[in-house]
Amino acid sequence: MANHKSSEKRILVSAKKNAINTSRRSAVKTATKKALVAVESGDKAAATVAARNAESKIMKSAGKIMPKKRAARKISRLAKKVSKMA
Repeated sequence: MANHKSSEKRILVSAKKNAINTSRRSAVKTATKKALVAVESGDKAAATVAARNAESKIMKSAGKIMPKKRAARKISRLAKKVSKMA
């Protein structure tokens, strides 16, 4: 248990940040999965919209919950899959 006022505050702040980061990570995974499902279904319009939404979520999380280069790599791979659609 925390013995100092600042330690108690850090516990609260870290718990709050952990909840926010978990939520962001989940949102990124969900958006990416929706985009991949749209690509697999073959609907180019839906895949484009879903990929754009996923790209937005990934870029917002870049530097916060994942490294910028990983975010760029995810976006690039997703865009490549959408562009390869017939």
